Amino acid sequence: MSGAVRVRILGIGMGPRHLTAEVVEALRGCDYAVAARKADDDGLLEARRVVCQAHGVELVEVPDPERDRRDPKDYPGAVAAWHEARVAAYERVLAARGGTAAFLVWGDPSLYDSTVRIVERIAARGVVPVEWDVLPGVSAPQLLAARHRMVLHEVGRPVHVTTARRLAAAVAEGQDNIVVMLGAEPRFEGLADWSVWWGANLGTDGEELVAGRVGEVLPDILRARERARRAAGWVMDVCLLRKGAVA
Repeated sequence: MSGAVRVRILGIGMGPRHLTAEVVEALRGCDYAVAARKADDDGLLEARRVVCQAHGVELVEVPDPERDRRDPKDYPGAVAAWHEARVAAYERVLAARGGTAAFLVWGDPSLYDSTVRIVERIAARGVVPVEWDVLPGVSAPQLLAARHRMVLHEVGRPVHVTTARRLAAAVAEGQDNIVVMLGAEPRFEGLADWSVWWGANLGTDGEELVAGRVGEVLPDILRARERARRAAGWVMDVCLLRKGAVA
């Protein structure tokens, strides 16, 4: 390989209908796309394949390194080790193929995604000379707000964005208007009187929406989440929790 590999990190929202014209143009100019295969039956990988096929780009599968998905005491360390293994795996593909490679990111690369950090690390290591850029996509919080026809914050107020595993800490810190991403099955302990606007697999044919007082609609959310999982084989959900509001 001679010269630098060009890497394009492309936000793709929830798939074909959410690709911006800018992202479509960039993807069509790529020689191939790189994506991790996380399981033998990986529905999200196949969804990426549909995007690539629609625009005439080869999808190169990379077996995803093992990760400790329990709740390790050193969570940042566990994630860092996983990222380093991913760096090495992707680096081998870029070194062998060269050219221009796309990384297709669900939602937007700026929110709870590791791709930017991984490509930064590949570039820093210098084993493969890399030039890279990032194009934005439609994020899950944007879709949630649109589907529920709402603004994520009240007038003059902030919105706090966090993960499900950090929700209790955010509430303890006094946050009262919280977008929650990367959730397992929701529980919302101690938040029965809060309001929730929830959605799963937003932007797909099997999307699900629920809104109301947490104590009243949590069973509806659990049922809707399972429907979304059965329909797609996977589930991505996001919600806004607001103290004292009426949904």
